[in-house]
Amino acid sequence: MIEILVTLFILSIGLLGVASLQFIGSFSNADAMNRSQAVIITQQLAERLRASADVSPTDSSMVVDNSYFANNIYNFNNLGACASGNTYNCYCLEVPAAVPDCSNGNCTAAEFATFDAYEVSCSLAGTNPAAKISLTCTDNDAADADACSAGSLHRIMISWPAENWQNIDRKLNATCNPSGSAEPQDCVVLDVTL
Repeated sequence: MIEILVTLFILSIGLLGVASLQFIGSFSNADAMNRSQAVIITQQLAERLRASADVSPTDSSMVVDNSYFANNIYNFNNLGACASGNTYNCYCLEVPAAVPDCSNGNCTAAEFATFDAYEVSCSLAGTNPAAKISLTCTDNDAADADACSAGSLHRIMISWPAENWQNIDRKLNATCNPSGSAEPQDCVVLDVTL
């Protein structure tokens, strides 16, 4: 009888170890999925920027319309509150009236910026509803009319709340977590020069 109890005890410890590995594996898979989807979506926005770019009147490089740098067009900030809390169901199942439908190609540059931001925000909401996307520019010529002058660095960043397993502290990326951020964030950053 004692041998059976010892065997059951050893077996239960082994099974607890396997269960722990399974949990850690699923946690790591979810994190990898968030990163993979974020990389795909940042590349999607970079391709949209390249497709919308025009030759700068002051340089032979490419520039995009200033409307792309309006923060309120990303993450559905220009569409008001979502009653259900599920942003994908609220905004992405049909194109809202406030968003120009540029799928036919008949839009101004500013309308394309709003449409592209909407499409990218829908892609992000469909994969990770807690994630946020932003587009910023390190403008190398503040004297011209372009928000992001020719040859400037465009930064596309997707961030989402960081999850810690068993309250284990981890080193946070300073780019994802600027000073004063409320909660720890993970992120994917893509720097692009057109």
